[in-house]
Amino acid sequence: MEPGGKMVAILGSTGSIGVRTLDVIRSFPGRFRVKALAAGRNVERLAAQVKEFRPRLAAVLTEDLAVQLRDLIGPGFPVEVVFGEEGYVRAAALEEAETVVSAMVGAAGLRPTLAAVRAGRRVALANKEALVMAGGLVMAEARSSGAAILPVDSEHSAVFQVLQGQRREAVRRILLTASGGPFLGRSRAALAGVSPEEALAHPRWRMGAKISIDSATLMNKGLEAIEARWLFDCPLDRIDIVIHPESVVHSLVEFADGSVLAQMGIPDMRLPIAYALTYPERLPLDLPRLDLAGVGNLSFRRPDPEAFPCLGLALAAGRRGGTAPVVLNAANEAAVQAFLNREIGFLDIGRVIEQALSQDEGPATADLGGILEVDRETRRRAQKIVSELKGGLG
Repeated sequence: MEPGGKMVAILGSTGSIGVRTLDVIRSFPGRFRVKALAAGRNVERLAAQVKEFRPRLAAVLTEDLAVQLRDLIGPGFPVEVVFGEEGYVRAAALEEAETVVSAMVGAAGLRPTLAAVRAGRRVALANKEALVMAGGLVMAEARSSGAAILPVDSEHSAVFQVLQGQRREAVRRILLTASGGPFLGRSRAALAGVSPEEALAHPRWRMGAKISIDSATLMNKGLEAIEARWLFDCPLDRIDIVIHPESVVHSLVEFADGSVLAQMGIPDMRLPIAYALTYPERLPLDLPRLDLAGVGNLSFRRPDPEAFPCLGLALAAGRRGGTAPVVLNAANEAAVQAFLNREIGFLDIGRVIEQALSQDEGPATADLGGILEVDRETRRRAQKIVSELKGGLG
């Protein structure tokens, strides 16, 4: 690595977004310097990343894993190994890191993301749950610290790119596209017995397990709509979802005069990752070009609310506001894990979320402690609902 270059910390470095971020960095030697890497339990992959990119700090989930990581790296290697939530927060707020890629999965990414925002960093945001749970808090902290939040999700990156040079007051509507996942076109009855393996087999994107299940239930689009509400200061009733199986049009914006502008490209996360890392510059990525003639047709359709109720539940929670988005996210994470563990059926994911939301009567909470307490309590309730559903796989 040459001296200089943009200094980067990556939260969630062993996951799909983290690995692709390092792919981009690897392709441009001298342009970036990795200062911190944070992962969960995949210490073997993290050890290999540490040896290659030589960060100053590496973080893992537990002290035992930290010991394993140190053993894998070997004695005398110049890296500080930390662990737990405080370790993640240290990685996120590391003074040398100008840019923090927030790619941890789920609610676990909220505190580290908030730490990066409070430190005034450029945050390349892939952890949508941070804005779903605490959008008002995160955006207020960004205004206070001067942090820039640049979206990494392909849909939000598309909207961000389309809006460059546009007057925000001229925006009439944001249209987020969805591939439809592996079960596009199936009826609700046909989804009753699908397996985790089937749900994980996404036709277009290579993603981690949790986001793959969210894509299969369309929950991902609901979470993305809530995220877009905060990123672009756009009411949810002006954010629409459209199914686009080819995954070429990554999202669109409609303006007051009726014009609709779209961002298009191949379905490869390295494009939005690179844009978030170097905005406003565009890196010359060595990727296949988009061949529209080869694609042939671009198709669009509306989501099926009966077969995929999780989308409607998410949008309703977003409109309700208060603690509802926190409950939504926590119940979904618990239900998805239970489905992956074969404790409940695919359709039970929506049932867990619906029941958890029906029990939410909490007032709006704007502070981090209150948000995390709602998250913890909801997970306890969701586990109880899962236990009641066991044996009746839906």
